[in-house]
Amino acid sequence: YSFYWVFLHVSLSAVVSVYCNVELTQSESITVKPGGSPTISCKVSYSVTSYSTNWIRQLEGKELEWIGIIWYNGDTDYKDSLKNKFTISRDTSINTVSLQGKSLQAEDTAVYNCVRQSQ
Repeated sequence: YSFYWVFLHVSLSAVVSVYCNVELTQSESITVKPGGSPTISCKVSYSVTSYSTNWIRQLEGKELEWIGIIWYNGDTDYKDSLKNKFTISRDTSINTVSLQGKSLQAEDTAVYNCVRQSQ
């Protein structure tokens, strides 16, 4: 039997806009078994009730792929092909946005990033 690990590499990133610096601090790299449902968290320096936050990923050798967004009002939207694979949530008390995977497989190995939506 073949056995694969799912590697979720979460980079630490900082996004700089013309008007202000936005700091996004994410979890360290994590490894989960196939079928696992890990949660990746992103602590941000802005109010999640004022700005929306996207999650994107980049599989090795592939283009960036948009996963979904949690809007400032708490609503969420997802890429159709990924809406059953991921759930985006937030904790407004600590300005943290989270991405939970559902039954991830080896093909979900990627760099995952949170990105603030411009207004």
